[in-house]
Amino acid sequence: MALEAWFMDDSNEDQRLPHHRNPKEFVPLDHLAELGVMYWKLNPENYENDTELQKLRENRGYNYMDLLDLFPEKVSNYEEKLKNFYTEHIHADEEIRYCLAGSGYFDVRDKDDRWIRIWIKPGDLIVLPAGIYHRFTLDTTNYVKLMRLFIGEPVWTAYNRPQEEHPARKEYKKSFTNKFGTPIETH
Repeated sequence: MALEAWFMDDSNEDQRLPHHRNPKEFVPLDHLAELGVMYWKLNPENYENDTELQKLRENRGYNYMDLLDLFPEKVSNYEEKLKNFYTEHIHADEEIRYCLAGSGYFDVRDKDDRWIRIWIKPGDLIVLPAGIYHRFTLDTTNYVKLMRLFIGEPVWTAYNRPQEEHPARKEYKKSFTNKFGTPIETH
C-alpha cells in the first residue's frame, strides 16, 4: 500500500488522532514531492540485508544509522518527549526516517502553510528536506520503531518556529522560487 497523506483539520484534540478534515482531503505523492518530501517503499523485515536500502544509502551518502524504539514503557518522560517532537521546527539537514514497525505521523507545512499529515507504517522511508517546517507524533498505537539515517555525524538540533532567517529555511524557500517562480508564503 502506498503512503497516505492528507490535509489536517484545526482541532486541538489528541495529537495522536488522524485529524482528517470533513470531508477528507487526501494529498497525492506528487504534491509531497513538490514540497521536497521523498518517499520509498522498502521491505522492513529484511532491512539488515536489503540491497535496495544499501543502494539508497550509498547513492544519497547516508553513512550513519541507528534504531529508535518509541513507546511509553521504553522511553523515560514519554509524554514530555512526544510533546517536544510535536513542536513545529526545522533542521539544517535532511531528516531521514525508515519505519520498521508500528506507525506514526510526520506533519509538514505546505507552501500555503497548511498542515499535511503523513502516516508512516512499516516499510515507509521518507526524507524531509532541510528547512521544511515539520513535527512528529505517534498515532494511537503508541509504538514505532524507526531507523534514523544521516549524512556524516548526526546533528539532531531542532530550530523551533519561527526560523525565517535560518540559512536552511532560506534555501528551502528559494527552492520554491526557482521551481515555481514565486516564493512560498510565510505566516
